Amino acid sequence: MSEGLSGAAMPSRWAPAEHQLPRDLAELVGPAGGTVALPLHLAWSGLRVFDLGDEKLLLGMYRIVLLNGMHEDYVRYLNAAQLVAHWPVLRKMLGRGVRTAWEDRFAQLQTAAAA
Repeated sequence: MSEGLSGAAMPSRWAPAEHQLPRDLAELVGPAGGTVALPLHLAWSGLRVFDLGDEKLLLGMYRIVLLNGMHEDYVRYLNAAQLVAHWPVLRKMLGRGVRTAWEDRFAQLQTAAAA
């Protein structure tokens, strides 16, 4: 975070706005398996269809959604159990602002990161 003119910490422009994050991980009811096609507003270049049975593709899709998505995208495409299970690796693929926003909101992700 950087400091504004008033000396108050300003949120990262890369971090999701607090109101965009789900209130509870239980809201994340996206698919746990199968094939997912992301819309153009999330995946505008490169791969758009992801086989969630392939861990690399799952991680890639979650990275795209976490970096480019908003609340509606999080609840539609992310699955809480998958997010927690893959968080130790996934967090390394995200910028500090995104990682911190999610870990500050959800203790389960902090616990998974420490494991």
